[in-house]
Amino acid sequence: MKKIKLIISAVAMLSLVSSSAVYAEGFSSGEGLYVGGFGGVGMGMVQPKVTTAAERSTQQAGGTGADGDAQTFEATEGGLGLEGIEGGVWLGYGYKMGSFYAGIEGEWAGGDVEFELTSSTGITVNDGANDQDNDANDKITTISATKDFTGGMFGRVGYYVNPNTLLAFKGGVLVSKFDVVYGNLSESYYGGGPAFGASLSSSIVDIDPNLSVRMETVYTDFVTAQANMGIGTMGSIHNDSEVTGAALSARIGLQYSFFDVNSLF
Repeated sequence: MKKIKLIISAVAMLSLVSSSAVYAEGFSSGEGLYVGGFGGVGMGMVQPKVTTAAERSTQQAGGTGADGDAQTFEATEGGLGLEGIEGGVWLGYGYKMGSFYAGIEGEWAGGDVEFELTSSTGITVNDGANDQDNDANDKITTISATKDFTGGMFGRVGYYVNPNTLLAFKGGVLVSKFDVVYGNLSESYYGGGPAFGASLSSSIVDIDPNLSVRMETVYTDFVTAQANMGIGTMGSIHNDSEVTGAALSARIGLQYSFFDVNSLF
């Protein structure tokens, strides 16, 4: 009986020591190779301006050679145009240097962030057809778009406010795909620019020291870009089209650290 009690006591002590060792060897939040998922909301502003001057060709304008009227599309409504929900993943590697942190990270996010812009001036959309009754040649006053997905890379730096909590900042580039609808036509465009973010993550020690909850905001500046949206009157089309804006995302998610490259050396 004494031997049984001794064995039980030894097993209990071994389990306690093993458990302590596992927790002691756990990663700090964001340390090592990690993967995570997040959900949140996105919003932003898009400011398009399209100026068109259509020069009618001899064949398409009955030999008149006259210039078409210049048209300008500017947003009068739309303001905080981009809004919706999004979800995505993080994949990165972080290195802890005492209380300081450095790392790299890639992210991808999809969702239904969308907007609709309205102009007080209608402009003609030309699909190349000569039929003036063709719906594609009607004047439009609204353009709607959905941000299909966003992806990019960042560098990260941070500071451990305590052993389990990391305050980090990141900077990099994000690129988004937009599906645009105007009239009966639709096109896809890619836009991107510099992006900056801040996050606070903390290890969930009671569940797993390698598991962290993370809250984050990311701001993206979609730099002014030239875009040819097929807008103009019939004939040779000369467009001066610009699209600019910015987006802001707020997320919350979980990430898990599972590998340290240093263990290979």
